[in-house]
Amino acid sequence: MSRTQAQSTADSAPANHSKWSRWKRPLTLLFFLALIVLLTMFATRIEWAEVLQTLADFKVRTLLIAASVTLLSFLVYASFDLIGRTYIRQDLTWKQILPVGVISYAFNLNLSAWVGGIAMRYRLYSRLGVSKGNIAKILGLSLATNWFGYMTIAGVVFSSGLVRMPPGWKLSSDALQWVGVLLLLISAGYLAACQFSKRREWTIRGVEINLPSLRMAVLQLLLGALNWSLMAAVIFTLLPSKLDYPLVLGVLLISAIAGVITHIPAGLGVLEAVFVALLQHEASRGSLVAGLLAYRAIYFLLPLLITVVMYLVVEAKAKALRIEKKPS
Repeated sequence: MSRTQAQSTADSAPANHSKWSRWKRPLTLLFFLALIVLLTMFATRIEWAEVLQTLADFKVRTLLIAASVTLLSFLVYASFDLIGRTYIRQDLTWKQILPVGVISYAFNLNLSAWVGGIAMRYRLYSRLGVSKGNIAKILGLSLATNWFGYMTIAGVVFSSGLVRMPPGWKLSSDALQWVGVLLLLISAGYLAACQFSKRREWTIRGVEINLPSLRMAVLQLLLGALNWSLMAAVIFTLLPSKLDYPLVLGVLLISAIAGVITHIPAGLGVLEAVFVALLQHEASRGSLVAGLLAYRAIYFLLPLLITVVMYLVVEAKAKALRIEKKPS
């Protein structure tokens, strides 16, 4: 870089900082207003009396088991960002990262990925002094961990033939098995790329993306698959006992794709429709819907109520949690 270019860059930095400072306050206010509106709209869509009545019909022991597995699942998902910390090589403690992961996951599940997965992460990590580029890397690695983990566990379940599609569906049982084989091949390809690829870096829209090591990639696939398995375990706990866990896991994995395609926050109605369609010959519709309603209450609503409080606490302590930037 020439001296003139360096001087031009140095002169533009204060101007960019000034522009950001000017917009920071109104954008922050807009974020909070949007969050309040979304939470209010979400709350009005919930039939709270029905939720409470459904939960009252379950044994306390069953609800405690489901809640415990839910907590474990949220911690596993939040640990995706611990991998991200290693990936970006930034000095953040687990006490700073786990709350961000838990809060983002709860908002992601209930209010869409744009609110929880993206906006909430940017808000909380920027409060911790993480640069926008590194936040994008953490977000990207978390998404990769979730979906490559999904491909791994779905590939195993689908290719094994444990889930049989109902007659008349566009996707047959044989086709589902081939989908499982394809997902396993994609997962294996990702691992092979992490191990053997000579090119390790790409730049997309100014963000540098580095291919992780094989060890990190294996950890991604294991943690991602574990989280999907724990989600299924929560549902399995709340559905009729005569259903087998592998079958419940397979149906959840199918419903996840349906939820992504429809772009409905929290997959409202999609999850229930897929479970009833695939399991109505195994259990009564009433017991399936009751179990899934309890699942939504324990895995979606309860964590959201808790994380709203967590978010307010994190915001209140933002200055104390902010890391000290080291001089470059």
